[in-house]
Amino acid sequence: MTAALTAPNDTELLDVDALRQALSEARSPIPVFKQHIRAAQERMHQRFRDGEDIRKLIYGRAWFIDQILAAAWDLFDWPSREHIALVAVGGYGRGELHPHSDIDILILLDGIEAESAGDSISGFLTLLWDMSLDIGSSVRTVDECYEEARNDITIATNLLESRTLVGNPVLQERVFDRVTSEGAWTDREFFIAKLDEQRDRHERTNNTEYNLEPNLKTSPGGLRDLQTIGWVAKRHFGATYIRDLVDHGFLTESELDILNKGELYLWTVRYALHMHCKRREDRLLFDHQRTLAEFFGYKDQHGALAVEQFMNKYYRVAKSMSEFNDMLLQYFDEAILRADDQQVIEPLNKRFQIHNGYIEVRHSQIFEHHPFALMELFVLLAQHQEIKGVRAATIKLIRDHRHLIDEAFRNDIRNTSLFMELLRSPDGVSTELKRMNRYGILGRYLPEFGEIVGQMQHDLFHIYTVDAHTLKVIQKMRQLRHIEHREQFPIVYRIVNQLPKIELLYIAGLYHDIAKGRGGDHSELGAEDVLEFCRRHHLGKWDSHLVAWLVRNHLLMSMTAQRRDISDPEVIHRFAKHCGDSVHLDYLYVLTVADINATNHTLWNSWRATLLRQLYTETRRALRRGLENPVNIDDRIEQLQKDALAALRRRGIREAAALAVWGNIGNDYFLREDAQSVAWHTEAIIEHGADRLPLVLVRKTSYRISEGATEIFIYSDDLPNLFPATVAALDQLHLSVQDARIILTEDGRSLNTYSVLTEDNQPLSENPDYLANIRETLIEELDDPDDFPNIIQRRVPRTLKLFASPTRVTISNDPVMQQTVLEVSSPDRPGLLARIGRIFVEFGISVRKAKIASIGERVEDYFFITDANEQPISDPELCRRLQETICKQLDEHIQQES
Repeated sequence: MTAALTAPNDTELLDVDALRQALSEARSPIPVFKQHIRAAQERMHQRFRDGEDIRKLIYGRAWFIDQILAAAWDLFDWPSREHIALVAVGGYGRGELHPHSDIDILILLDGIEAESAGDSISGFLTLLWDMSLDIGSSVRTVDECYEEARNDITIATNLLESRTLVGNPVLQERVFDRVTSEGAWTDREFFIAKLDEQRDRHERTNNTEYNLEPNLKTSPGGLRDLQTIGWVAKRHFGATYIRDLVDHGFLTESELDILNKGELYLWTVRYALHMHCKRREDRLLFDHQRTLAEFFGYKDQHGALAVEQFMNKYYRVAKSMSEFNDMLLQYFDEAILRADDQQVIEPLNKRFQIHNGYIEVRHSQIFEHHPFALMELFVLLAQHQEIKGVRAATIKLIRDHRHLIDEAFRNDIRNTSLFMELLRSPDGVSTELKRMNRYGILGRYLPEFGEIVGQMQHDLFHIYTVDAHTLKVIQKMRQLRHIEHREQFPIVYRIVNQLPKIELLYIAGLYHDIAKGRGGDHSELGAEDVLEFCRRHHLGKWDSHLVAWLVRNHLLMSMTAQRRDISDPEVIHRFAKHCGDSVHLDYLYVLTVADINATNHTLWNSWRATLLRQLYTETRRALRRGLENPVNIDDRIEQLQKDALAALRRRGIREAAALAVWGNIGNDYFLREDAQSVAWHTEAIIEHGADRLPLVLVRKTSYRISEGATEIFIYSDDLPNLFPATVAALDQLHLSVQDARIILTEDGRSLNTYSVLTEDNQPLSENPDYLANIRETLIEELDDPDDFPNIIQRRVPRTLKLFASPTRVTISNDPVMQQTVLEVSSPDRPGLLARIGRIFVEFGISVRKAKIASIGERVEDYFFITDANEQPISDPELCRRLQETICKQLDEHIQQES
């Protein structure tokens, strides 16, 4: 859409006369063309590095290719120059070419058959391919172009942007006239088709500009959005350049300047990406992001990596381009689709009215005279769900007057009351907050939110920018209220519909990550920010303290569930004491579930759901019992054994046989299993008898089937290699370990329970043959754990290699559990647990429990370990060597993979 610069006859880029002279003297044209193409590419790249205007490079490359194609065309005999033409179409037809963009051409015929020029066409196209040009070609008559364009909007669009390179220009003009006629596509049909095309394209990228690895062309706010505006403007208004939209009244000069600068920025990044990749690549993949950040001169700073600064600029530009796309397409919608509609205007109040289903101001000075109307508009949209959107002229007025949002505006009781009214609205809360962000209102009203707009976190855990994630959290909170989510989130569904003040949940969601990127603890800084928000919005002390507590502790529940042994009554008691009451617990549970689901769709799995639900249920039980009445462990074990014996009696198992098995098992086992599992294990152990082969059981967990993992129970001799051999075998079966509980008996046996999911974090298939295969494989591998199964060798995914930060190991002793807690934070990769297990064997260490958590590209695994005498590891030198060995071996492995 940028106004094209006329590409001069750039003799430094290409001396056309010299090229043609060299071709006339050469035995083969291919080396001559390749030499000139290579030399021109190098010159353009150097000019780019030197900071030359990107427009000159993009249009200059198109001019250069024009000359190459014309020279190649003239090497062949064509039957009739009046009846044939070489036409540039698509982006090349606009006169725009990036270093490795497709060069789309059409060989256009009229009045002759393609066979009469068959040899020349074939030879010409073969020559272009031999030059290694990225050619996209078609051969059609004028009539065929018309028929193809009628049936395919993409072809119609390509032909809309066409120009003659060689041959009779009248042919291209005839094609243009026919494919832009009402017989091919009416203005209305063309506009609707382009809207549908854009909608489909946006849906493939989650309808956000903020994807982790965005596509410069096809993501929202990318070049294709700008081209869509151009296509519609050209088709309906006859606009040639973007400046024409100013003449039609759709843009102001200042808006034109912003739009031009945004497009040129995207062009610049795309040129650099093509130059770096040495091929056509429009995806800003992680490794490319780092390279481009360095190329454009970004440097790491406190709280912001160079790559995060680079991507922040990209996201802000993409957001701005999306805003223009929305506004202009809304204008076109009114001008093309609704121009002939009967004008129906319904007053809403003194400031707003509904015009054919869209809200608009009643006169153009509304925001100037009543700045609070900038906030009121979004409240009205939430309250009137029948309103389809905002009229384009009003969107423009919002943009023109948003500078009125200053400190006085933020402290105006009318605006603070309206914002709280929006948060309390039964409908439209997340939709209108997103709209406020899209129109640049939210970041001005909440300046602390404005600081996180477009802020990227360069990892695989956070797949959205901080502002996009924040709004997705609130969207998820809203969705959890709906009945269609009751089956997947039964407890959350009940809680969220009973919260006394749901707006407090939304405020906590708005502020939970508000301090990201500032340095320091974002939870503490965010708690300070939200207290100021509560003061300005006149919330009471209890409400304010609750919201600040939620922001300060928004990570606590997920960290406790994933990193602590939540089957331990003491862990539950400490967590319940921190919550204090069921109200705090309820709010925190909903916030945690929404936060995880809005961070990364791969994070929420059946195991994580089960852990959080178990932590919530046990904590609520502890609060109901009273914090002054902690669980009596002896009573709990007695009750569990009583329930398990009742179940065993129903299965025909004698009490004496069960008690004989239990006599060798310590209390830890009964604290970490439920009665159903104890009965299941006990019956199998009794039937197994004195057989020294491993006993392996496989079944779904006892939790709800939609939220459980698969349990693998192993009863065998306690051998040093048992843990590493088991996890290596599970890795070979492509199973992901989520939890491991290991209990030793007094007679030298080991009861191991592993909770597993598939590699993509889904519950295992319940197919009996599949589960039997798992059981048989484990028995075979564990029959002799010294015959250690090979650690699986699979390629580490590209994205994981890129985030291969150093391994960290911390070791501490838990005096209550009389165990050592070892935490490993390391890049994820196949076979990781097995490698760690082998190191434990080398050091004579026994694993008693493991908590496994994958967080994006990293794992954070917790191992509860003892020495060979079942005592905590207290030797500082041994701890130091263990830390160094784990770090060294894991980092060497990932470096070899990379």
